[in-house]
Amino acid sequence: MSPKLHAVTGAFGFTGRYITQRLLAAGQRVLTLTSSVGRANPFGASVDVKPYTWDDQAALTDALRGVDVLYNTYWVRFNHRNFKHTEAVENTLKLFAAARQAGVRRVVHTSITNPSLDSPLEYFRGKAVLEKALKESGLSYAILRPAVLFGDEDILVNNIAWALRRLPVFGVFGRGGYRLQPMHVDDFAALAIAQGAGSENTTIDAI
Repeated sequence: MSPKLHAVTGAFGFTGRYITQRLLAAGQRVLTLTSSVGRANPFGASVDVKPYTWDDQAALTDALRGVDVLYNTYWVRFNHRNFKHTEAVENTLKLFAAARQAGVRRVVHTSITNPSLDSPLEYFRGKAVLEKALKESGLSYAILRPAVLFGDEDILVNNIAWALRRLPVFGVFGRGGYRLQPMHVDDFAALAIAQGAGSENTTIDAI
């Protein structure tokens, strides 16, 4: 069977890089959509690099033609002066529409645990909006809901570990009685690819 073409958003980033590594190791073809076309490419000629074209829906659709599975990790951690969660939601909706128009067979979408349309937190509310849109899009989908992903390159857990090793005091919110179930980023990548091979619509707590 000839290798299929897979699209990974942000293949040079954290989660996307691990998904890309596994796809290439399995002999698949990979293209990435990225806002950092000039960023160092750890995969060389093995990965086709295309820019996001949020202002040109036709070009975004053309970039996804021939793609079997779209692995979407695109998001923003927090609001910046020039880029906010609302824009990330709008752009992702454009991405889903382009995937549908391009005939992409399946979308594996990275969400978050406990998204809610009623959440007072814009991060979780935006993720809920996107889950609802994907479910109503007509696309075959797998929605993965990680809590925290950790690995060699991650920022959050590694920074916490650095602080715990070096500082005499570490602050926690409230009484510290909350529970968290992290997942290693490579395990998440393996789950994503396994779901990409399927066809059943599903939502999974990736913890």
